[in-house]
Amino acid sequence: KESSITFVAEREGMCMLKLEHLVWNLSSGEGIINGIDLTIKEGRLVVVTGPNGGGKTTLAKLIAGLESPASGKILFEGKDIASMNITDRARLGIAYAFQQPVRFKGLTVRDILELAAGQKLSEDRLCDLMGKVGLCANEYIDRELNASLSGGEIKRIEIASVLARNAKLSIFDEPEAGIDLWSFSRLVEAFQDLRSQGHGTLLIISHQERILSIADEIVVVANGRVRAAGPKHEILPTLLADERSARCPLGKEGV
Repeated sequence: KESSITFVAEREGMCMLKLEHLVWNLSSGEGIINGIDLTIKEGRLVVVTGPNGGGKTTLAKLIAGLESPASGKILFEGKDIASMNITDRARLGIAYAFQQPVRFKGLTVRDILELAAGQKLSEDRLCDLMGKVGLCANEYIDRELNASLSGGEIKRIEIASVLARNAKLSIFDEPEAGIDLWSFSRLVEAFQDLRSQGHGTLLIISHQERILSIADEIVVVANGRVRAAGPKHEILPTLLADERSARCPLGKEGV
């Protein structure tokens, strides 16, 4: 059955995250996550993709603690955290970047980065973090996180705050949303750097082919189930083939 597909990352090492028979429903009773089993090993870059409305963001929120499952287990380093809130999970080393970031009136960019890091940060470190998301520290570091910043700027600052945490598990929900092409390129480089330097496990929700192309493993979620999962070299070609086959022939879209 699709609902019982188990994905195990292909690498020796400790199991970082394991989902067992995870279920989440709307208040109406409609099933959004319909029995997902998923295993991710430490130090991997895993991209979750699939059609809109398939349950990807809900899955990310369940792992981060923004939603609670109707049933099933969420095992983080062997401990069931399904009943923990987002604060307790953050203490364990789970970081989450929202698809639509929250604004914090009265806090500066420096404040939020140092809060995320849990310590004062040098100017060089602040510059490095801001540069990874395509922003100049000198222009932004002492600005407040208020309405003067665009949605894209807030998004990039939040991603920088997740990078500052050096979390064991960092979850990014569509990090490409609201970001220009140049900044997106810098962000992809940041993900590659984190992966190559062994800074924790990365779980990224994305449709972007460039992000899919840097993954170790890809998980396809649709209708609240894992439709396909495995190493990038196995899954990505099937996704690209499906995309090409779905296009109208002879460039006659819209006719």
